[in-house]
Amino acid sequence: MARIVMKFGGTSVANMDRIRAVSAIVKREVDAGHSVAVVVSAMAGETNRLVGLCREAGEPAPSLDARDVEYDAVVASGEQVTSGLLAIVMQNLGYRARSWHGWQIALRTDNAHGKARIEAVDEEALGSAIDGGEVAVVAGFQGIAPDGRIATLGRGGSDTSAVALAAAIGADRCDIYTDVDGVYTTDPRLTKHARRIDKISFEEMLEMASLGAKVLQTRSVELAMAYKVPVRVLSSFDPPDAPGPGTLICDEDDIVEKNIVTTVTPDFDEATVTILAVPDEPGRAAGIFDALAAANINIDMIVQSSSREAGFANISFTTKEIDLERAVDVLAEQQPTIGFKALQSDRNVAKVSVIGVGMKSHAGVAATMFRTLAEKGINIQNISTSEIKISVLINADAAEYAVRVLHEAYGLDEPGNPART
Repeated sequence: MARIVMKFGGTSVANMDRIRAVSAIVKREVDAGHSVAVVVSAMAGETNRLVGLCREAGEPAPSLDARDVEYDAVVASGEQVTSGLLAIVMQNLGYRARSWHGWQIALRTDNAHGKARIEAVDEEALGSAIDGGEVAVVAGFQGIAPDGRIATLGRGGSDTSAVALAAAIGADRCDIYTDVDGVYTTDPRLTKHARRIDKISFEEMLEMASLGAKVLQTRSVELAMAYKVPVRVLSSFDPPDAPGPGTLICDEDDIVEKNIVTTVTPDFDEATVTILAVPDEPGRAAGIFDALAAANINIDMIVQSSSREAGFANISFTTKEIDLERAVDVLAEQQPTIGFKALQSDRNVAKVSVIGVGMKSHAGVAATMFRTLAEKGINIQNISTSEIKISVLINADAAEYAVRVLHEAYGLDEPGNPART
């Protein structure tokens, strides 16, 4: 008998028909003799509806100010409804099931309401319940903050809830059920040649998540990698008696064949800020990024260049489009202290990245990327790299085309090339 955590996203529990379909998948694992905890998201569209109600009521959106706990109290209710409904369906099938809220586990977070981080999970009660034959249906996306109030984990937070629970109870695996049948070499909506990957490393998946892939939340992959929790991405739309193989996210050492490039990942949720004529002296950049950090604004792809004026520099960075207005406001407030002369921003940009653990031992990956884009007349604005990733910032209008030509340039269009066994 194994301990298994199963997580179902919003499209998987979008209505009562889908919840009944999910119950059949859960039933399969319970009938196999496993101890099962199920983590659920809110029904598709429900969180957006609740956020909209908060805005109507005058509550600031989390992208502007996530400190108010009442926002969390409202938006966390979507997962609570889903967990209760699935528990009722499982009970009607003859199984002993109950819903669990984040505070009942307890899943403890910090005080960053709206995008809280998990600090501890009290696994004893949940582990005992599932080992005793109960199907525990957990409301994802939420925990309890030090102030004793509900805290939500940010969009996609149910993934993080699931992996954190799997790590805490020592689960044999964590199965993430979505509306796709695995992780692909790129977004299948952008090219018909995108192919499902059998196995992908934690490191590659972490880069994909941080660069805009919508499969898993970044923090869920961080937790899986830290605690070595095997994660499978599966489709909840496969027949319960004939599930597909999905994609296994695992340690790099568990992958025999490592491709040079595994995925091409686009991120259309990008914007740039350029700070013009910053005094070129120690402490000015620190002042800029300290102010942004204090406002919980994540930034990326920092570039400093010489200004046309002697003694000054220009500093550019990227941030998520949803945070652009707030970033500009924060910097405008700091202008007298930092001493820059002007700000510019641009929403019409996108980031395209190539990712692969094989880059560690192969030369020429960057050359292929830059040559391919140059041949297609696609101009590069910024570049950032890591050991297994190269990202470029380009005009958003060229991003989909860039994904297709890079997917072909690295041989990912070829049948069987990205498959790993």
